[in-house]
Amino acid sequence: MSQIKQYRSHGSGTFQLTDFKRVGDNVIFEAGTLVFHAENISLGNNIYIGHYAILKAYYRNEMVIGDNVWIGQQCFFHSAGGIFIEENVGIGPGTQILTSRHSEEGREIPILFSTLEMAPVRIGRNSDIGVGSIILPGVSIGEGCQVGAGSVVTADTEPFSVVAGTPARLLRLR
Repeated sequence: MSQIKQYRSHGSGTFQLTDFKRVGDNVIFEAGTLVFHAENISLGNNIYIGHYAILKAYYRNEMVIGDNVWIGQQCFFHSAGGIFIEENVGIGPGTQILTSRHSEEGREIPILFSTLEMAPVRIGRNSDIGVGSIILPGVSIGEGCQVGAGSVVTADTEPFSVVAGTPARLLRLR
């Protein structure tokens, strides 16, 4: 195995509005919010980001959050593969959006040191993501979709669907 890459800090997570790629009007950051690589984050108008949320952009790809989006406290967004949230979306507290995973390269390489695979997450307009949900890399949430609390979304959802469970499955169309 090749030499293991040394860990390094990702920074403190403190930020100023001028650090962002774009910030619209009426963007609220509650106390304890952490932001990493703000230069790759674009925020629309009228956005609420709850206490202790973490917006972890990446040195490549971007995080784009549209107008009229509400993000609950203690959410974790990791946009190594890109995150695209359209307008009028509610995201419940404790939700995690992940856009990377370690590949399976065999038993001789520890999973931690395997190659990162990245895939974007897209959340369609007018959707609602329930408290404590997890959205995995490469998933597209259709327009007007409702994701039940505590769901793990592993696959794309249809527009105007209601999904829930682990893994999330279609319950009905709205």
